[in-house]
Amino acid sequence: MHGSHTSGSPYAPHTEEDRTAMLEAVGADSVEALFDIPADVRFDGRFDIDARTERETRRLVRSILGRNDDVTELLGRGHYGYYVPSVVDHLADRSEFLTSYTQYQPEISQGFLQALFEYQSLLAELTGLEVANCSMYDAATALGEAATLADRVRDTTGHRVLVPELLREERRSTLENYVAGTDLTVESYPVDDGNVDLAGLEECVDEDVVMCYAENPTVRGTIEESLTAVGNLADDNDALFVLGSDPIALSLLERPVDVGADVVVGDASVLGLPTSYGMGLGLFATREDYLRQVPGRLVGASEDATDRRAFTLTLQTREQHIRRERATSNICTNQAWVALRTTIHAAALGPSGMVDLAERGVTRAADLAQRVDDLVGVNAPVHDRHHFREFVVHIDQPARPVADDLEKRGFAVHVVGDHEIQVCVAGVPDDRLDRFVAALEEVAR
Repeated sequence: MHGSHTSGSPYAPHTEEDRTAMLEAVGADSVEALFDIPADVRFDGRFDIDARTERETRRLVRSILGRNDDVTELLGRGHYGYYVPSVVDHLADRSEFLTSYTQYQPEISQGFLQALFEYQSLLAELTGLEVANCSMYDAATALGEAATLADRVRDTTGHRVLVPELLREERRSTLENYVAGTDLTVESYPVDDGNVDLAGLEECVDEDVVMCYAENPTVRGTIEESLTAVGNLADDNDALFVLGSDPIALSLLERPVDVGADVVVGDASVLGLPTSYGMGLGLFATREDYLRQVPGRLVGASEDATDRRAFTLTLQTREQHIRRERATSNICTNQAWVALRTTIHAAALGPSGMVDLAERGVTRAADLAQRVDDLVGVNAPVHDRHHFREFVVHIDQPARPVADDLEKRGFAVHVVGDHEIQVCVAGVPDDRLDRFVAALEEVAR
């Protein structure tokens, strides 16, 4: 359709008559009138980028990347740098996977669809819930989807979503963006020594609550001890109990279904991806009762015409590409390649390997906390709880200058209070932890 009577773009092949009709419908005189772009930022047709040879470009990129600080990250708080086996890159980087988008055509996507089915099966086994998908962006958007699902499925009227007061600011912000435009409001309930304050939560919960959210482990690394009680509180008030976790933690901690969780969210990219601080893979699993309310895509096992097992997309509940008025979600991307990497990593570890990795997160954190606690002017862990992967450290000196001095010595930690830093052991070699203890001893005096 590209020709003299079109818009001049192969991506918007409208005739002049089409464009005139659309402009009249929206009350605009021209296409340019639809946009309010200041002249100083309008594209003038020139990029002003000097042409370079491949060798010059490589040299430039290396020099830019070389300015990054080479530090050992003990950051955590949702981003965990576990070692990713080389088999993940070797398999996931095959062209058959890299060039795939949504696997709408099962006859040419059986391998990919089976891998996604295995990913869903992994989450179902770890959570105990029957339905899981592979189309969530990250933990924050999965939490937002859980809130809107709760709003749809709860029988009585209500508008309050309860989250712990220690919920990461980024996740709360995303959740609030998700519920903007609905009647839902996000409110905090208190915590006690890093975990849920049951008495405080009980005062917050009433029949207006549609969803109650808790995390295990928590953002401060503590293992939540009262999940069953939280689930019972939610159930007694007809609210959905949503639990945040991740596949490594779930391989060791009690199953969410056994504590009454209705939905499990989190970040599954703790397997398959290094720390990327933005790129993730949202975990979303729920009960079969809510099957048709699940956002994203579901892969199912079936049989072909010759009775062989076959895989296909069996449910795409968002439906906005067909019937927008019936859509349950605005999730319109496909996290298949990231889910594939998570699946390969999990398969490479195997069940016992995942448990071993999780147990190391407990024992190494406890060991490091003890070594840190032995230092002058330092107390660890702050919370009198069991910990997973990370813990909070109290320092007699102001925390920010201590963290800055640690960074100069090659270690990055989170400052979480005036006299508190948070330390994570995930993916950090033992010899780096030894050097971190020595560095902290120097700067914390």
